[in-house]
Amino acid sequence: MDQPSLDQELAQLQSAYNLITEFLVQYSFQLIGALLIFLLGLWVASKAANFVANQFEKHNIDITLSNFTSNLVRIIIIIMVAVICLGKLGISVTPMVAAIGAASLGAGLALQGMLSNYAAGVTIIVTRPFVVGNTIEVKGASGVVTQIKLGLTILTNEEGEQISIPNKHIIGEILHNSFEYKLVETSLNIDYQADPGAVIAIIEQAISQSDKVNKNQPPLVGINGFNSIGMEVGIRYWVPTAHYFQTKYEINQFVILALKQANIHIPCPVREIQIQH
Repeated sequence: MDQPSLDQELAQLQSAYNLITEFLVQYSFQLIGALLIFLLGLWVASKAANFVANQFEKHNIDITLSNFTSNLVRIIIIIMVAVICLGKLGISVTPMVAAIGAASLGAGLALQGMLSNYAAGVTIIVTRPFVVGNTIEVKGASGVVTQIKLGLTILTNEEGEQISIPNKHIIGEILHNSFEYKLVETSLNIDYQADPGAVIAIIEQAISQSDKVNKNQPPLVGINGFNSIGMEVGIRYWVPTAHYFQTKYEINQFVILALKQANIHIPCPVREIQIQH
């Protein structure tokens, strides 16, 4: 390497060194102050988030709402501290805010569906039309709520299937919330010659054989209507969602055996066919 080239590189290194030294001398206190403010802000954000979470837990507020609120508080405090630190370093945040706003607008248009799910998730968490453990039905899907996320709500049914519903399909729709129980509705016909009071008592006794039926909402058994083959008996009772079909099939068996033992006739439609020669 020739001498002029070496002198040029040394001059560049000296220039860079002088620039860094000047920057550190001039802005060292600002850098230290900004770093201390940022670390203090992180500590305050953590303490504030923990305080909010503890208050929610103390008042037995839903854990989903607690997590969302505490994380939101932490993020807001960190953003405020970051703005203060940038100002401490002499960096104007106005152009950055404008750039972020423009980028956010473009991202919002591109991710409109995802953002609508997040907005619906915030609405669900704040208004709490249901909580984890409730049984809901919306747009033909039903199950027990296992998780409420910002983007979607996760259900599970008796078969162990996981059902994921985007939150935008929940807000604004007709929502059925039966909490931890689900209604069983069924009916059967009895002969017009049978004593309806005795039949109702037999069915109620058969239902009571199951310990899974909700005792806080007594079963409803009565004459639901009349048709050409007999009296229609309506049966309604509540069972835990997780054991819906198991309990329903068990009680159906209890009912049919009890009616047979009491010699209650269950009529069936009969069609007569005449063949003319």
